[in-house]
Amino acid sequence: MNTTGMLRDDALKGKTIIVTGGGTGLGKSMTRYFLQLGANVTICSRRQAVIDQTADELMKETNGTVLAVACDVRRPDEIENVIRQTIEKFGRVDGLLNNSAGNFISPTERLSYKAFDTIVDIVLRGTYYFTLAVGKYWIENGIKGTVLNISTTYATTGSGYVVPSAVAKGGALIMTKSLAAEWGKYGIRLNCIAPGPFPTKGAWDRLFPEPLMKLMDPTDRIPLKRVGEHEELANLAAYLMSDFSAYITGECITIDGGEVLSNGEFNHLEKVTPAMWDMIGETIKQSNRASKKEGQAE
Repeated sequence: MNTTGMLRDDALKGKTIIVTGGGTGLGKSMTRYFLQLGANVTICSRRQAVIDQTADELMKETNGTVLAVACDVRRPDEIENVIRQTIEKFGRVDGLLNNSAGNFISPTERLSYKAFDTIVDIVLRGTYYFTLAVGKYWIENGIKGTVLNISTTYATTGSGYVVPSAVAKGGALIMTKSLAAEWGKYGIRLNCIAPGPFPTKGAWDRLFPEPLMKLMDPTDRIPLKRVGEHEELANLAAYLMSDFSAYITGECITIDGGEVLSNGEFNHLEKVTPAMWDMIGETIKQSNRASKKEGQAE
């Protein structure tokens, strides 16, 4: 199966795109393809060392230009700094990919208030804050920009065991559709992608920790019987960022191998016993600690 290079080489030439959560995982994969298509890219996340390393790696690989700016998307002042530095470096901003996220699986009654707030603040507030800041800049300067938000299949269907994420992603989806209607008069487009399972280090460990993987294979519920390839998502993201999709706005495109047809991505977790949840919770904590240590080491 050949999934590389859907668009022509210059499809994003001359465009500058900000990618949140661009240092690792799917954000890094989408950034790579944007660069291959000729875009300038600013990547941001909270860990400067991680995005610096990614920027160096991708510039060597693609001969493109990447600006790495540390940013906590929950802080409007840091968002404004990313936009300001991007304009100083590249002259303007043409696109925004809201990819920053946080998620983990847990019975809702086991969650603390802080756990809920952490996910909602990153996913919903962060998406809104960044979209608002870039949107104001575009409107003031007469720029017909494009926003692409990474959603989830359960933002529309709902799903147990990921309630904070479902609430946040659902809110971001409705925001996307609402602003597409409101800002269309400015030539600003907003769309979403709802990915199914696309394995990434870190996020995958929190959503499908080893005890759960031993109990059930996530591909069993996918009609195509496989997980997604990063290039498949990158192809779709690049298309929606490009002028080839200039008449598409307010849409959420699902790319999940048909998983959404199986009625809620994580509803099957009702099979997990309380003892297994204890084991899963400890595994997720260990993954989080390892991720933090890795970031400090870098």
